Amino acid sequence: MPIKRVGVVGFGLMGSGIAQVCAQAGYDTVVREVGQPLLDKGFGRVDSSLARVVRAGKTTEEDARSARGRMRGTTALEDLKDCDLIIEAVVEQMDAKKDVFGTLDALCPASTIFASNTSSLTIVEMAAITKRPDRFAGLHFFNPAPVMPLVEIVQALTTSEATIATLREFVRSLGKTGVVCKDTPGFIVNRLMVPYLLGAIRALEQGVATVEEIDTAVKLGLRHPMGPFELIDYTGLDVNLHVANIFFDEFKDPSVAPPALLKRMVLAGRLGAKVGRGFYEYDEKGQKKK
Repeated sequence: MPIKRVGVVGFGLMGSGIAQVCAQAGYDTVVREVGQPLLDKGFGRVDSSLARVVRAGKTTEEDARSARGRMRGTTALEDLKDCDLIIEAVVEQMDAKKDVFGTLDALCPASTIFASNTSSLTIVEMAAITKRPDRFAGLHFFNPAPVMPLVEIVQALTTSEATIATLREFVRSLGKTGVVCKDTPGFIVNRLMVPYLLGAIRALEQGVATVEEIDTAVKLGLRHPMGPFELIDYTGLDVNLHVANIFFDEFKDPSVAPPALLKRMVLAGRLGAKVGRGFYEYDEKGQKKK
């Protein structure tokens, strides 16, 4: 069955980006948040993002207005019952995701495909609480979703080949590149990136070099657009700690054990750019201070 209407649960940073991408690709898109203020904030992000795309000459004002017109907000999960595909982008906590999918499973027809945008949690654990484990997969977009070209399509033990084929075509229709991977912590990108980021923190702990020197070395020596500490600050130290704990619980590998410095910085509230201080300090606009 072709996908015509997409539901997105969670309208935060990732959810708003995913919803925008779907609407720009021509899909009727229903977004759900728990309250109207969060919906309004999400639509504000979308409006600002579409305006940037227009200014950059990547779309026309008419096409941007059309995309915005294909988006509808709601605070009721019931309004997603007619969607062909529902992408969950709520907080990165298993219980919260299970609650969403448990409710949706009772509302939606058997044909609806469910997907989680999780970056680290187990897909099959979510799928197992539904009556459609064969039509359940991961769709991991990268931040910012309107810009980043990659989507990881995560195939759980229960996900059917037909579902994967449908999602491959859906991702292609968004103008993205999809890669299929197994349902293991971190999938592909984070499986490789997390040990690298944690290794940078350990190098700092061991006095190998300063934050600035390590970032400069990585950007110039490896041609990365951001250094590891810039990236950790951008994604959030609390998020990195959460993911590291998940990885260590799964693998018991010292390379993914959370460094003591990371834990202490999170306890101190130094969570990165979103709060104005992490490994660097940031101004009120989120720009790194010199």
